[in-house]
Amino acid sequence: MDRIERVARETFGWTELRPGQREAIEAVLSGRDTLAVLATGAGKSAIYQVAALLVDGPTVVVSPLLALQRDQVNALDEATDEGAAHVNAAVGARERDRALRDLRRDRLEFLFLAPEQLANEEVLAQLRRAEPSLMVVDEAHCVSEWGHDFRPDYLRLGEVAEALGRPTVLALTATAAPPVRDEIVERLGMRDPAVVVRGFDRPNLWLGVERFRDAQRKHARLLEWVREAEPGGIVYTATRRDADRIAADLAEQGQRACAYHAGMGKKARIAVEREFMEDRADVVVATVAFGMGIDKPNVRWVLHASVSESVDSYWQEAGRAGRDGDAARALLLYRPEDLGLRRFFVSGTIGADHLRAVDDLLRGPAAKADADALAARLKLSPRRVRAILGRLDDAGGVEAAVEREQRRRDFDRTRVEMIRAYAEHGSCRREFSVSYFGEPFQGPCGNCDNCEAGRYAESEEVDTYPAGSRVRHDRWGEGTVQRTEDSRLVVLFDEGGYRMLELELVEAGGLLEAVA
Repeated sequence: MDRIERVARETFGWTELRPGQREAIEAVLSGRDTLAVLATGAGKSAIYQVAALLVDGPTVVVSPLLALQRDQVNALDEATDEGAAHVNAAVGARERDRALRDLRRDRLEFLFLAPEQLANEEVLAQLRRAEPSLMVVDEAHCVSEWGHDFRPDYLRLGEVAEALGRPTVLALTATAAPPVRDEIVERLGMRDPAVVVRGFDRPNLWLGVERFRDAQRKHARLLEWVREAEPGGIVYTATRRDADRIAADLAEQGQRACAYHAGMGKKARIAVEREFMEDRADVVVATVAFGMGIDKPNVRWVLHASVSESVDSYWQEAGRAGRDGDAARALLLYRPEDLGLRRFFVSGTIGADHLRAVDDLLRGPAAKADADALAARLKLSPRRVRAILGRLDDAGGVEAAVEREQRRRDFDRTRVEMIRAYAEHGSCRREFSVSYFGEPFQGPCGNCDNCEAGRYAESEEVDTYPAGSRVRHDRWGEGTVQRTEDSRLVVLFDEGGYRMLELELVEAGGLLEAVA
């Protein structure tokens, strides 16, 4: 065994590494910045856990997921004697100071931090004195304005890396289409990074869609399907109200079902997590607030009661089923009318009026006010104001921020159209999904509803526009060809988003120009 295999086996009990893990670990050990894009359940955490034990100096892990921080610290304490701790809003000042002191005195190998902690100059100064050798950015898609879960607290992580003495940077994410990868690299200031993209195909995961026109019939089918399904599973829905209603209806028919959403208190959410992890709850009905960082291997199914905001989100949420490698199912109950809610959410992103209102206050007597004070004056949530402040700072001015927000809104609309295309796709759903992330896959997969029904139509690649080639459009700029389907060309434009173009019109009008 080489040293990577030895640590994986002797410390963590892993008999073999999964695709992409070794490649990413070797890149980190060679001192290269590394971006690892591996599907949910593919073992991203193993990359930094093994690498950290093979390089000198402590490891700082930035993660927005408090549940994941807690679970990782517990797991590392059990597996190693190197020491692990976490620092976030749930940790008191005394415990925070002790963790930072232990890191500085070389008593800790791993320190997990929420990104907002790095805005604290005192915390940053103590981290700098500890001289970390590895900085891990988990859920790295949060740094990208094109990502499906953009978080302003991530914007300064590139500066943080410099402030810490420029340790090797390892960025990890389960969902990052090509433009998101590019922005992660740019914003984190990664230098000549190794980019490892593996494992989007989950062959053990059956994929299916059932289409409805009537909301009541869809709800009845949901109750029937869950009643007949093997426990346990997750039902995802778009609103808190639906989460409560569906959980109550499932409980009434005998399921051990719990609701989970951001409207619940922290203790109640933790209790639901614990019951599900300990198999005392068979079903959790949740908004997207649930599942991030929950490492439960025996989830047998994930059912979406409404469409996700994007294929990125759907693939991450569905991927929480079958992490143990055994057969699992992912089903979407689809009503075209449900897309209206997703389009509404897109239109509800930060508007020009709010950007200008905050900018006006910053130029006046409230220039030194904090986010809470600005929020009170504008009757907005502090979180939203912090997002606006992050947008203004990142763009360098209000008009640039307004322009960026419009581009982001347009891009998100195209992602809604792509989840619609997935739901209405008439051929191999796995081929559709895997190619969305830029990874080649040739159907039929044999494990989705369309392939099982014999509804597979082989995509004919067009010599002029092969998958992966770069093209330019007069209106949408440069982009990457993803695939050809049903006489249509699917192109991901860098700023124009996902577009389906009629191949006949493209060729007749010379609408696309090849880019060398």
